[in-house]
Amino acid sequence: MELDPLSKQAPRLLFFVTEDWYFCSHRLPLAQAARAAGYEVVLVTRVRRHGDAIRAQGIRVIPLELSRRGLNPLRELALIRRLYAIYRRERPDILHQVAMKPVLYGSLAARLAGVSGIVNALAGLGFLFSSGRLQARLLRPLVRLALRGLLGSSPIILQNPDDLRLISDLAHLPPRQVHLICGAGVDLVAFYPTPPPPETPAGPVVMLPARLLWDKGVGEFVEAAGRLRARGIAARCVLVGAPDPDNPAAVPEGRIRAWVEAGFIEWWGPRDDMPATLQQSHIVCLPSYREGLPKVLAEAAACGRPIITSDAPGCREVVRHGENGLLVPVRDASALTEALAILIRDSDLRNAYGQAGRRRAEAEFGNKRVIAATLAIYRDLLDD
Repeated sequence: MELDPLSKQAPRLLFFVTEDWYFCSHRLPLAQAARAAGYEVVLVTRVRRHGDAIRAQGIRVIPLELSRRGLNPLRELALIRRLYAIYRRERPDILHQVAMKPVLYGSLAARLAGVSGIVNALAGLGFLFSSGRLQARLLRPLVRLALRGLLGSSPIILQNPDDLRLISDLAHLPPRQVHLICGAGVDLVAFYPTPPPPETPAGPVVMLPARLLWDKGVGEFVEAAGRLRARGIAARCVLVGAPDPDNPAAVPEGRIRAWVEAGFIEWWGPRDDMPATLQQSHIVCLPSYREGLPKVLAEAAACGRPIITSDAPGCREVVRHGENGLLVPVRDASALTEALAILIRDSDLRNAYGQAGRRRAEAEFGNKRVIAATLAIYRDLLDD
């Protein structure tokens, strides 16, 4: 189906994501491409610092206050009622919901409001499926039941084969309903390879760029940094990012500052210019417990940086062990230390892995591929 960008009858595409920053970093190129293809684009999200930047792209923003970790039943029911009112008023032709809470709450609100053109996307299964905490263990069975009841026949997008199999099995979904699209895509022009920066006597920069959550392997990274120092292996171990107060696995800021004061790590805080930030590294490390497909690792590959990450769902989709980086077991600080020591000591191997990573990014992770695959799902829904 070809759409006329100037048509007064442009189909309405409504995104529901939890945070405006996430929309900017992960979905804005898709929204821009949809507008160019003739869609009217609307966003429902919690607005903080990025609302004006999103509106400047011609996207109408509907603010919605919510908490990603909220479990107060009355507040959660009120949120579903607000969503129902928005969906009933907006009547989107395509409703694209991203992450677990939008998928669950949004699907219920959409069913009540009579919205049928729904695309659900789970960008990883997050805290509920990676954590061993009591809260996660108690919620998992409820989430499984909710997914079975709410997904219906709507297409669902997963980012790696492990998540695809898990969701397909627990929700009893037919293959035609489930789509594998590897990540949010990377702008291969903005993220480009550069020579590594000059190495100082303090050693190469080993960077963990992520929200600072225990589930991202931050604890194992800091432990590995201490082990490297004890062995006399020089390296600057750097955290880039900030704690996420809405996530139960957030690392307390006080703990991070204590690590800095003890000399284990550097903390550069959150950065908006990720291409330039990644280009300051020699090695990118993300020992996460589970991911969808981590965008920052695809970006690191596009920048020609060698990667060390976990042999875990999502992470292993970016790294081929011994080709563009190294895989280590989940929650294994000892194995992480050994992998870091290998790349810290061998600049030629780092360069070879970095070059291979760029080739993988060009072949598999460019955002044009992701956008084309997603727009095809929209067209199929409109044609039904």
